[in-house]
Amino acid sequence: MIKPKTELVRGLTLTAAVMIAAGSMIGSGIFRKPATMADQLMSPELLLIVWLVAGIVTFIGALCNAEISGMIDATGGQYIYFEKMYGNFTSYLYGWSVFSVIQTGSQAAIAYVFGEYLGYFIKFPELPQALQNFSFYIPVVGHIFPFAEFGAKAAAILCILFLTGINYTGVVFGGAVQSIITFIKIASIILLSIFLFASGTGSFANISTGFAIPEATSANIISLLGLALAGAFWAYDGWNNVTFVAGEIKDPQRNVPLGLLFGTLIVIFVYLLVNAAYLYVLPVYKMANSPLVAATAAEIIFGHSGASIISIAVIVSTFGALNGSILSTARVCFAMSRNSMFFKKLGEIHPNFGTPHTSLIAQGLWSCILVMSGTFDTITDYVIFAAWLFYMLGAYGVIVLRKKMPDAPRPYKVWGYPYTPIIFVIFSLLFLINTVISDLGNAAMGSILILSGLPLYFWRSSRNKKLVK
Repeated sequence: MIKPKTELVRGLTLTAAVMIAAGSMIGSGIFRKPATMADQLMSPELLLIVWLVAGIVTFIGALCNAEISGMIDATGGQYIYFEKMYGNFTSYLYGWSVFSVIQTGSQAAIAYVFGEYLGYFIKFPELPQALQNFSFYIPVVGHIFPFAEFGAKAAAILCILFLTGINYTGVVFGGAVQSIITFIKIASIILLSIFLFASGTGSFANISTGFAIPEATSANIISLLGLALAGAFWAYDGWNNVTFVAGEIKDPQRNVPLGLLFGTLIVIFVYLLVNAAYLYVLPVYKMANSPLVAATAAEIIFGHSGASIISIAVIVSTFGALNGSILSTARVCFAMSRNSMFFKKLGEIHPNFGTPHTSLIAQGLWSCILVMSGTFDTITDYVIFAAWLFYMLGAYGVIVLRKKMPDAPRPYKVWGYPYTPIIFVIFSLLFLINTVISDLGNAAMGSILILSGLPLYFWRSSRNKKLVK
């Protein structure tokens, strides 16, 4: 008789760790955000600088996380880190935020783009106009249209449920799917960039215009740079997902930090390369008017079949990013439950598969609900605000743990301490302030979802105290 599994399976290798980090980042953002950012900046140099700055800042965040992940290898990643840094209240707010908006909202947005591009090949049926126009109002946030563009949303929901099922059956299988798909999408983006540069239909003059910045951009440069950075940060988001599955990675003190660092560096290279390739064939003003910029660029070299090729690449890319997020994020709810800060049921392990199956189901269902809440840009904007609030706290936590746990073994120490984490904290704070000023509605939506978990926190805290008595 096979003994039921009572612990999560430690079966992920360094390659899987790198692919989870890189694969969770490379999803929908690099195919959707460049056009929006080009429209905001209208300068190729500024566009590439924003991608580079966002990459460097993300890498600094990864450096900070690498030190902590080398110290603490528990499943749940940053949720456990916040508990060590700040105590139960902050760690709970982070864990709740991961479940309510940061990762589930990310999954909803990525799945939405999957559905959009699948619509290139499948004509989705349309709902009656009355249902499409149905909306409800949330103060400050605005109107929500749950049944608008329902075909893409339905495809997104089916994709979430399918990948939730894959990860329900085992972490090793989910990790293998992640590695294969991430290799494919990195190779496809690099190949697309090479084909664009080799096409001979573009010009390097499109990339370098002598910093000729339009007056409309220069007049609002701080606000526009902040908005463009938000778009780039969305494309880089997910870099810390590998920490959530630290308890299922072999030799985690070595492989989790390396997964963070190698994964982030790979993505910085890929993003800079493909954006330069986009600009080579599309002047910035044409890029700004091409919402599906990768498809537009591919049409130049492949003709009408180019859009089909890119649509397939985006479908594969979003599928892989969604799988990486689903695989890793469910471990946060699991860790919260095991810490008596969430519903007990979510801390269960499947007796045959050794996975946090109930956490996976709860996460999948909530992500499906968030799919109905808005379009791609709406969801990503409130996800980014919430995410960067906790990224800032995580970086400052390096300083906190150096003081609270000075003698703890640190296989990796962040380069440039204490200046590196301080730079990240200051940058994050300025970014959050700019987001509140320039995009109050989405910042409010992110804040509402974060604070919505407070009643549950106080109820669980009160219940835990009674049990202790």
